[in-house]
Amino acid sequence: MDFRHVSVLLEESIENLNIKSNGIYVDGTLGGAGHSSEIVKRLGDDGLLIGIDQDENAIKAATEKLKEQFHKVKLVRNNFRNLGEVLQGLGIEKIDGLLLDLGVSSHQLDEAERGFSYMHDAPLDMRMDNRNPLSALEVVNDYSEGELERIIKEYGEERWAKRIASFIVKEREKEEIRTTHQLVEVIKKAIPKGARIDGPHPAKRTFQAIRIEVNEELDIIEDTIKDAVKYLAPGGRICIITFHSLEDRIVKNAFKKLHNPCICPPKMPICQCGGKQMLEIITRKPIVSDVGELEDNPRARSAKLRVAEKV
Repeated sequence: MDFRHVSVLLEESIENLNIKSNGIYVDGTLGGAGHSSEIVKRLGDDGLLIGIDQDENAIKAATEKLKEQFHKVKLVRNNFRNLGEVLQGLGIEKIDGLLLDLGVSSHQLDEAERGFSYMHDAPLDMRMDNRNPLSALEVVNDYSEGELERIIKEYGEERWAKRIASFIVKEREKEEIRTTHQLVEVIKKAIPKGARIDGPHPAKRTFQAIRIEVNEELDIIEDTIKDAVKYLAPGGRICIITFHSLEDRIVKNAFKKLHNPCICPPKMPICQCGGKQMLEIITRKPIVSDVGELEDNPRARSAKLRVAEKV
């Protein structure tokens, strides 16, 4: 199995983790172990990398890639939303850093049968964890028109969400929409031709929205950040790479709340709510890919890295 994935903002994220040779670091989105392999290189024999991924292919690929350093690696098939559960299961009380590379991996997009890509014809699936009972098939064929409109508008930021939802419902009344190309054709019919001249592929935003719904991608980000802060040692860092504005906004606001948790009225001279600062924001503006990386990996064009440190 070839788990091909080009790690985005690799040098920048590794640099910002401030890796200590005897530290404990968590890669919550293991993927092809691109980031993890660089973390492990910087760890001594008393350091530890914990790699978490819900995709069984990622665990298999990482096991092979990291085999020579496996004495300082623990791999767990799980969702990073269960960070606390994973750490407790390993008997770990404190960590020195957490890295999250959000979104879908190159491998998942390129593996046609997973149904993530609108460029390949495949069964509608989009599950990052094949144990998940909900797939894109159920979302497309079972959700109400109102529910479809909401997720396409909210998660896809698609201006034609209402029309797309309406066209999906009408099409599925004729026959079940079972493949990615069937869905693409419905979306193309829904979006007026004049609106499809410029910009991304007409199905991009809708596919993103359905993928986010299937995998609950946005729901888990803020809770994971809050959970991570409980386990971070002072000076430990959280590095999070996002790929669209919805993710980035959640990370930015979560960092901000943990940096300044006070909810007292602005005019109150002394804080009365007892809110305590938990994080120092390292990146006031997100770090983005340079020209060289964009030439090598066009998928990096929307990537943003935000970093915060435990106080």
